[in-house]
Amino acid sequence: MGFWIFMLICNLLIPLLMLGFGWWFKDHAPKTINTIYGYRTAMSMKNMDTWKFAHNYFGKLWWKTGRIMLPVSAAAMLLVLGKEEDMVGVAGGIIASVQCVILILSILPVEHALRKNFDKDGKNR
Repeated sequence: MGFWIFMLICNLLIPLLMLGFGWWFKDHAPKTINTIYGYRTAMSMKNMDTWKFAHNYFGKLWWKTGRIMLPVSAAAMLLVLGKEEDMVGVAGGIIASVQCVILILSILPVEHALRKNFDKDGKNR
């Protein structure tokens, strides 16, 4: 049971982080463009307009995605409640892997939206 609880906590971390950062970024982009904190891609760092747009879009996307992933991840872990540790570990690893793929792929719609709304120099279309 202890390992199951550990895996549950691990698998809820990514959705909770997505919820937290999503909620924060949609309304509170970092004040300055920087290379340390925030949604940092070449396109998002062109100017303050692209920076704010990217954080708002990214924040909304992560907020929605986190709200979906949290209960789905918890429900998936409930399916292996009481099972052997190997089964819990495999299920937890699969859930975490899927979450990481979703986390990384969330860059694609943000970059698409940036390119749709701004030219290559970061000027509004």
